[in-house]
Amino acid sequence: MAGGRFSPALLVLLCHVLFGSSSFQPALVLDMAKILLDNYCFPENLVGMQEAIQQAINSGEILKISDRKTLASVLTVGVQGALNDPRLTVSFEPNFVPVMPPALPSLPTEQLIRLVRNSVKLEVLENNVGYLRIDQIIGEETAAKLGPLLRDNVWNKVANTSSLIFDLRYSTAGELSGVPFIISYFSDPEPLIHIDTVFDRPSNTTKELWTMSSIMGERYGKRKDLIVLTSKRTMGAAEAVAYTLKHLKRANIVGERSAGGSVKVEKIRIGDSGFYITIPVARSVNPITGQSWEVSGVSPSVNINAKEAVANAQNLLAVRSAIPRAIQSVSDIIRQYYSFTDRVPAFLQHLESTDFFSVISEEDLANKLNNELQSVSEDPRLMIKLTQDHPVIIEEDFEPENIPGDPAFLRNLVDTVFKVRILTGNTGYLRFDKFGDVSVMAKLGEQIAQKIWEALKDTENLIIDLRYNTGGSSASMGILLSFLQDPSQQFHFFTIYDRIQNTTTEFNTLSGLLGPPYGSKRGVYILTSHYTASAGEEFAYLMQSLHRGTLIGEITSGTLMHSKSFQVEDTDIVITVPFINFIDNNGECWLGGVLGSYMLGEKTIEQGSEPERRASLFIMTDLRYHLCLRSLST
Repeated sequence: MAGGRFSPALLVLLCHVLFGSSSFQPALVLDMAKILLDNYCFPENLVGMQEAIQQAINSGEILKISDRKTLASVLTVGVQGALNDPRLTVSFEPNFVPVMPPALPSLPTEQLIRLVRNSVKLEVLENNVGYLRIDQIIGEETAAKLGPLLRDNVWNKVANTSSLIFDLRYSTAGELSGVPFIISYFSDPEPLIHIDTVFDRPSNTTKELWTMSSIMGERYGKRKDLIVLTSKRTMGAAEAVAYTLKHLKRANIVGERSAGGSVKVEKIRIGDSGFYITIPVARSVNPITGQSWEVSGVSPSVNINAKEAVANAQNLLAVRSAIPRAIQSVSDIIRQYYSFTDRVPAFLQHLESTDFFSVISEEDLANKLNNELQSVSEDPRLMIKLTQDHPVIIEEDFEPENIPGDPAFLRNLVDTVFKVRILTGNTGYLRFDKFGDVSVMAKLGEQIAQKIWEALKDTENLIIDLRYNTGGSSASMGILLSFLQDPSQQFHFFTIYDRIQNTTTEFNTLSGLLGPPYGSKRGVYILTSHYTASAGEEFAYLMQSLHRGTLIGEITSGTLMHSKSFQVEDTDIVITVPFINFIDNNGECWLGGVLGSYMLGEKTIEQGSEPERRASLFIMTDLRYHLCLRSLST
């Protein structure tokens, strides 16, 4: 767009070019300057122009260009460069005869009707999607003259559609005075909206364009989806319509960047010569952006070949039509399942007030919903994402009554689930990859006591390997935690709130344990990895918060199994909602992910080579040494 001050040096050059032949008079350049001063729509950029020209004339320095068309080209380059405006052109056309097309309102009514019918096309597509193509934006006077025809044959029919594709790809002409009517048709009667400001340089007047409180025909309103199609040919008043609807957030634009026309351009003869200057005499300023569609054009929301715009718009409308149902579905799921019940009203209110205008795909919708919920909840467990796969169905643990009571079978089951050994340095090692159901653990109680606690009771330290523990029943953690505490004291370990059952359960030290307790004095080291999940993470977290164990390894996965996944209605969007809150002994609700005190790689003590096992044991011994020093110093 035009900008900056007029360059005196460049004008000196232009005058040198001009006065190089005695056949040209200095008056030609002065006349051109006067035309610019009186008509150019950015007069503030012309400051100092006349003085620069007069200085060039008085200097007497000249360059000779005898060919008038070459001179016109040089002047064009100079003026465009000085004002940074590609619309300014100088031409030499001695035989030019301006043709003034008759104003539309002056045409006979029959001719106007034919013109409108040839430039307007209306269809109703599948799913009651309207398609309206307008190839010429008619002005206010013409619209008033043809009001009943437009009302009955266009606007009232369009009003009955559920959504609309407004095709301006072939609209290359029109009048700016018709823009307020079209914008009003897609707006509410009140409040009135300031949609444009037009400055006319020849008359030195400024006119504001506003929506209208009353129009002929039924309004489409601002609530139904609207898609505007544009192409490289879209120009002038049609660009003003598309630009305004886009920045009012009333329509998504699909197609190509528009031509970048002008409000009004005139071709004015320079004095009595055969030279003409084409000059923009008016400019538009959008009150929302402070800028304009002129020169730069209207950029689409979805950039696609204009030939494919209709099909793309239909797909976009299908996505847009699913948004209300998707929001309602997400709201219902959160209302029914989300574990932080006190946060639910704020969530629902936030979703209701969120602007989804920019959503143009299911992926956009999933990302928008997820970002909005995350910004309010700050709960990483509450997730919304687009997936082509069905939600993961987590199989429930088998019931205890299905476990045979044969002692040999039970011993074999415990041997399979739990791996216990004594490592170098009298360090116990315990690995299990899932927390069983409480009732199952109770049925296996005697076998577990013999397999684990009898075997580990005389070790000096204990390594609990949770690197491959993917979860299970959180309730059974109370049993393991009780073995790792002093049985003579009562501890509150954690609390679980279940939203579906609407129950709160506290877990404390258990009495009457089968097998000898490990107690609270000896060191416990918990190995974690990024595979550690759900109850495995919760146990690691509790051991850390209870100051009962040292975590060694990688940060855990942050995957909590106390969630349910649901398909959002009529979409490929899945929402995962936590329905259980896990509250530690300090009253803090844990939201997932545990970072160890000492970060090590993924090599295991159990599976590594002999040197790796010894190195790992050395690290363990070294840690115990430093922990001992730390306790003595405090």
